[in-house]
Amino acid sequence: MAILAGILISYVLGAIPIGLIIARLAGIKDIRQHGSGNIGATNVWRTAGFKVAIWVFVLDIGKGVAAVLIARYIAGQYLVTPLQPEHFMVICGVAAILGNVFPVFLGFRGGKGVNTSLGVVATLLPLQAAIAFAVFLIVVLSSRFISLGSILAAVTLATVVIVQRMMFDIPIANVYVGLALLLAVLVVFTHRQNIVRLVSGTENRFSTKGRSGSHQEGSHV
Repeated sequence: MAILAGILISYVLGAIPIGLIIARLAGIKDIRQHGSGNIGATNVWRTAGFKVAIWVFVLDIGKGVAAVLIARYIAGQYLVTPLQPEHFMVICGVAAILGNVFPVFLGFRGGKGVNTSLGVVATLLPLQAAIAFAVFLIVVLSSRFISLGSILAAVTLATVVIVQRMMFDIPIANVYVGLALLLAVLVVFTHRQNIVRLVSGTENRFSTKGRSGSHQEGSHV
């Protein structure tokens, strides 16, 4: 029962449409009717500005952090099954990410799960998450493609975890290796349209100016 409750709580937490709620509080009735139509921080930034989007960014990350911490608490207090705490935390983290991507409150059409994934990974694998985030920043600052930064960050995370485990014998649990690989696949999947536009040269670059309703940014995190 505790396992199911933890997973359900994590999914519902991830499914909370933070971008939609924050944008509405800022005076935008439905963020899905603006810009790219996505509820992520990027579209909120473009439509409502940085000061509004930063709340979406932080809270979406917070959903991933909270899911792992809730799982860690449940595992320490109530979990009396063969399921290892690390496995339970990863399952709850993935549930939160899937909630963000496929939220029941929005007809299973949500964001791309990048920020919530960052929250999960930062809590479980902080060093590896920092490396992946550094790659994201470098790519975005140099190319202004958030989609490309997100994809390469996810691939970097999986690569770093595998290399550390296989080549340097760093004791990283198998479940974390599986999580990194899963996130890489999920991020590539949710950015599949962005990849097509990147290859064709039609992907739009992110502008730090924000509040540009006519600017169609291709990535939604």
